[in-house]
Amino acid sequence: MTLARRIAHLDMDAFFASVELLRYPQLKGHAVVVGGKNVPAPFVDDTGQWQYGRLGQYAGRGVITTSTYEARALGVFSGMGLMQSAKLAPEAILLPANFEAYRDYSRRFKQAVARVAPIMEDRGIDEIYLDLTDLDSDTVALAKRIKQAVFDATGLSCSIGITPNKLLSKICSDLDKPGGLTLLSAEEITTRIWPLPASKVNGIGPKATLKLAALGIHTIGDVAQTPILELQHAFGRQMGQWLHEASHGIDDRPVVTYRNPKSLSRESTLAANLHVKHDREALTRMVDDLCQRVAEDLAGKQRRCKTVGIKVKFADFSVVTRDLTVLEPIGEAREIRDAVSDCLKRVIWHDRIRLLGVRASGLVIPGEDPPVPQLPLWRLGQ
Repeated sequence: MTLARRIAHLDMDAFFASVELLRYPQLKGHAVVVGGKNVPAPFVDDTGQWQYGRLGQYAGRGVITTSTYEARALGVFSGMGLMQSAKLAPEAILLPANFEAYRDYSRRFKQAVARVAPIMEDRGIDEIYLDLTDLDSDTVALAKRIKQAVFDATGLSCSIGITPNKLLSKICSDLDKPGGLTLLSAEEITTRIWPLPASKVNGIGPKATLKLAALGIHTIGDVAQTPILELQHAFGRQMGQWLHEASHGIDDRPVVTYRNPKSLSRESTLAANLHVKHDREALTRMVDDLCQRVAEDLAGKQRRCKTVGIKVKFADFSVVTRDLTVLEPIGEAREIRDAVSDCLKRVIWHDRIRLLGVRASGLVIPGEDPPVPQLPLWRLGQ
């Protein structure tokens, strides 16, 4: 197959769960769920038998981070509430998340792939885009080399879609999981892409899917065959134009090898609603931890921030945000904590707290900080 461009999307297979199965290989083939808060780690009992937590035993507001394909077959997917999922698969094994390990394996697979295909766009902890156009190698052979490099570096499998653009490759990498390799030419869009649900297009979310369904539009082909003026009337000029182009497989976006992050944030949903006064000690520990994690994220990205913000979700699901912008960029945990304290003072605490978040934005590279006068902090939103 000859392509004007060869763009690949590589997606690790059930990434978090697969990393856990490297640690607990005896769980391969079982329905396993990763996620939640305060989930006990597996242990060996006095008889030498492994003991695991079960999904049906979980109590709290945690959500699923990921699940094995066996769990997905039972209707249990990432993003679902654990207690809701327990009704579908109470005997599924529940493991705590280990994000340090996931970040380590993420670095491993990306470094391995970069040695084979260096033009890479990092799209998250478990997926990347690659531009293979100028590599002098057969497409299938090249994809197999990439998959083998990932396995050699991590012991994990991945799925790859290779098409003329990022939009189609994202769709194709999901068509033959796990361990899939899907190649698609522009001429095959009508036969292989149009029959798929409209929601398979990255960017058509749940709300847009429901709106399309209300119009009698269910597949990508249905979108493609809907007059563009009808799409624009229903979704607006820009969104309607994008839907038309996406359904026809049109996407000229390049593989971007450098991304300048605009913001970083950390959030924590509480296992039980906490009171701002009665549970002050627990809330203080949580805020300190969030600030420390944001500071570590900034250090990892070699950035400092000019704005710190907080997010508070109350028991009634109302959300309040507050921001503080400083003239001198900051990055240390104590500096972020001072800014957060200022933000917290400007919140009206009308109910118990369900979620807390800390956000750093206005990111700058320390060596490129422009000189600024030493002036007092400037408070926004007052």
